[in-house]
Amino acid sequence: MGGAILDYSDPGFGIYVHWPFCAAKCPYCDFNSHVRHKPVDQPRFVAAFQREILQMRAITGARTVTSIFFGGGTPSLMAPQTVDEILSAIGRAWDVAIDAEITLEANPSSVEAERFRGYRAAGVNRVSLGVQALNDSDLKTLGRLHSVSEALTAIELARETFPRLSFDLIYARPGQSVQDWERELDAAIGHAADHLSLYQLTIEQGTPFYGLYKSGRLKIPDGDLSADLYEATQALTSARGLPAYEVSNHAVPGAESRHNLTYWRYGDYVGLGAGAHGRLSHAYGRIGTVNRRLPEQWLEQVETLGHGMESEERLDTEAQADELMLMGLRLREGFDVTRWRDLSGRSVDPDKESFLISHGLLERLGNSRLRCTPAGMMVLDAVVADLAA
Repeated sequence: MGGAILDYSDPGFGIYVHWPFCAAKCPYCDFNSHVRHKPVDQPRFVAAFQREILQMRAITGARTVTSIFFGGGTPSLMAPQTVDEILSAIGRAWDVAIDAEITLEANPSSVEAERFRGYRAAGVNRVSLGVQALNDSDLKTLGRLHSVSEALTAIELARETFPRLSFDLIYARPGQSVQDWERELDAAIGHAADHLSLYQLTIEQGTPFYGLYKSGRLKIPDGDLSADLYEATQALTSARGLPAYEVSNHAVPGAESRHNLTYWRYGDYVGLGAGAHGRLSHAYGRIGTVNRRLPEQWLEQVETLGHGMESEERLDTEAQADELMLMGLRLREGFDVTRWRDLSGRSVDPDKESFLISHGLLERLGNSRLRCTPAGMMVLDAVVADLAA
């Protein structure tokens, strides 16, 4: 999949498949991931996914799937046959575009050549590797199970196996200087294909890192250093041909993640699996779906009721407008103010817009779009709060 960024008017229709199991829980992670010391009954989970897919097809009606994303957790712990059977069930329920982007997240520690070939044979055409650092000491601090050597081997194997590759790095790590990060990022870009996801380390409540941070035993860069690290990231990736198209995501133009763009352009997507969220359009409006978080509870509910939903919320047009703005301002392309006005029933406040533009935080793209400037991206939450209030 190449070429230019897809038309703004076509956010696509995505399927998100959540595999909630990990070999170990990273101390910074607040995702819905779980460690199980007994082997997971994958055929039983496949049967549940198949049932949930049928239930969601009844809700969405006929649609053309433009992207499928296996996230987690650690989807690379799934057997290739499991991936194949889930993709087959999706293909029976909906029309899947011939050029659909099909991504699977993988950890370098669970990568095997045979398994990668199995995923490719099943239809996966893009892999996203959770590398997180190119420094063995920091990998240990982050609780990762792989070494730098294993990560580089996984990257090369992925490049040989899949048409497209992305990998993640975390920066603003304890003790990291701008110069340290620039050297590491420069090396990472040398190994990258067409996409990188670069996230600042955040301390999330309920994680082991949160307790260490609150007790003073874990120190991360302060606000000024974090800003310097962010600016260095933008400068280096732009200079090397992978500019940011979203706050934390960088790509060669035309190689943006189609699935991620569906989220941020506020398109429809189905959420399958434990803890998965979805956004779906109906004849009577738009709904948000949330599945049960615990894998065993999700599994039992699907087997009993045919779906794993814990809640289904009808989103009024004001809530949709807020989500559209929140998601769209994460993108370098911004959001469509006409679409926002049609949902909200009002125009963007001209005084607030003018204030943010005068302070170099927001800018117009022609008459139809608003986007954050690079400076605005650094204080994105504040920009959204001011504009949406």
